[in-house]
Amino acid sequence: MADENRHAAEWRFDMLSIARWCATQGWPVLPLAPGRKTPAANCSQCQDKGHTHLGCPCGSQGRWCHGFHAATTDSQRINNWWANNPQFGVGVGCGPAGLVVLDVDAHAKSLPPRDRILPGITIHDDVNLDGLEHGFHTLAMLAALRGKPDPASDEETLRVRTPSGGMHIWYRVEGRRRFRCSAGSSAGRALAWQVDVRSHGGYIVAPGTTTDAGTYLPVGSTRTPRTLPEWLAVELTRTGHLEVPQQRSELRPHVLPQRARQAVIAAGGGRNRAVQILEAALREVIACAAVTEGAGFSDKLNRAAYTAGGLAAGGYATVIDVERILRGAADYARPGQEGRSTQIIRSGLDAGARRPLHIEGHLA
Repeated sequence: MADENRHAAEWRFDMLSIARWCATQGWPVLPLAPGRKTPAANCSQCQDKGHTHLGCPCGSQGRWCHGFHAATTDSQRINNWWANNPQFGVGVGCGPAGLVVLDVDAHAKSLPPRDRILPGITIHDDVNLDGLEHGFHTLAMLAALRGKPDPASDEETLRVRTPSGGMHIWYRVEGRRRFRCSAGSSAGRALAWQVDVRSHGGYIVAPGTTTDAGTYLPVGSTRTPRTLPEWLAVELTRTGHLEVPQQRSELRPHVLPQRARQAVIAAGGGRNRAVQILEAALREVIACAAVTEGAGFSDKLNRAAYTAGGLAAGGYATVIDVERILRGAADYARPGQEGRSTQIIRSGLDAGARRPLHIEGHLA
């Protein structure tokens, strides 16, 4: 307990410092409502019924609307958010960070039916379940069935004690696998009873964040996630958490080119050739999603950014719009590589801005 208290003391920092630290790990961050573990409120326009993050300009304008969709590693934006709102907590967007976090609950609840304790694994009636009370027990049971160590005792990865007595167990995902979120109390996709999964489509409270319930404190001395153990990856796949990649023929970009079309039309009155040029560049980037390696992603993203910079310099779109569009395409093709993509985009935009495109003279 003395060691745990000593390590806890190391994490009594202000929220801006925590947000900055997370960003240096490559983890996009988002503000959490003061004293709570939910995202900070949307602006009034984004609270309208039916409004979504798709096509919303708030992200490009530096606002934190739409929860984890606003998560960023941009240092200037992070400084603005937390310096002006030091009461905000810190959340981490799991998908773009390439993380899978097991959220183990320790709630006092009645046991669910046996087929929901470890979904997909039969627990016969003659198995005595006395003493099975919460997620720590079900996760340990799953590990024991597979002959593996209990993740809650994994000292090689970042583990965070939650104010309610649960634990967040952080892992890093290698390669192109994308895992989806789930709730451990769900009748559908779940890893184990009272074991939630946070990954693509979700966020997790950053270590060190303080809410009205208490502080999320790291356990032990490890501060970084290790690679997701393969046996857990197999279990997540078995329980329906793995996103099945689309076939290459299905990866035709619909949403992003539509955003591009709207941005260019709004800026330039519907110049069709500008729209076509931008769409063609985006297709090259998005097509890289179908190929894990060797797709020339960096070169294609650089060319797209160069083209977009030229179009912006020529007055066919704004830099803010094309940068947002390029970031969306890059994240689609290479999720979790925001830092690398940002450097390529900015370099390409700067180079393109020095060579404005004039459509009439550029294309016959």
